[in-house]
Amino acid sequence: MSVATETRTVVVERDFAHAPEKLWRALTTPHLIEAWLMKNDFVPALGHRFKLAGDWGSVDCEVTEIEPHKALTYTWTAMGMGTVVSFELTPTGAGTHLKVAQSGFPTEPSTDRYFNGAQYGWTAFTTKLDEVLAGLD
Repeated sequence: MSVATETRTVVVERDFAHAPEKLWRALTTPHLIEAWLMKNDFVPALGHRFKLAGDWGSVDCEVTEIEPHKALTYTWTAMGMGTVVSFELTPTGAGTHLKVAQSGFPTEPSTDRYFNGAQYGWTAFTTKLDEVLAGLD
């Protein structure tokens, strides 16, 4: 007997008045990632394992997809739960459309706080990302 495991995905989409190359820099440069997300030892290389560290704890990650200026995906393991975070960059006439998705949240009510936390977190992180981008040349 197999049990279908349903999951939920947090999706945050935002338009930035910056070129994809500039946004990519902020998504893949450690000191810039720290400025909008968390402390880290990120390296933009397929298979690279890295940690994100916040006041609340840390996240174990591994880069699973990297397509410069277009897409970045990594695993996100925290609080005993494994999810996947992906960033999709699409050029627009005025800059870049960014879609951030964190998928794999179980549907059990006991995980609602993590799902809701991610929704709040990615909205706040992309706001902070916009501030970081505004300060870059």
